[in-house]
Amino acid sequence: MKSLLAKIQAQIEIFTKESEAQLIKGNKAAGTRARKAALELGKLMKEFRKVSVEAAKAPVKK
Repeated sequence: MKSLLAKIQAQIEIFTKESEAQLIKGNKAAGTRARKAALELGKLMKEFRKVSVEAAKAPVKK
């Protein structure tokens, strides 16, 4: 789960950087990279949901 959260955070950072470059600097290529990061982020979020549901169903470890 920790590695998944790290991947999500990395994609958020990439998306933020590239979307700002598109917005502020007008860099069209950055827009493409931002959309790619958003797509990957969506996949990671679906994976997080799956892992999170499984963790909620698992018995509590003491």
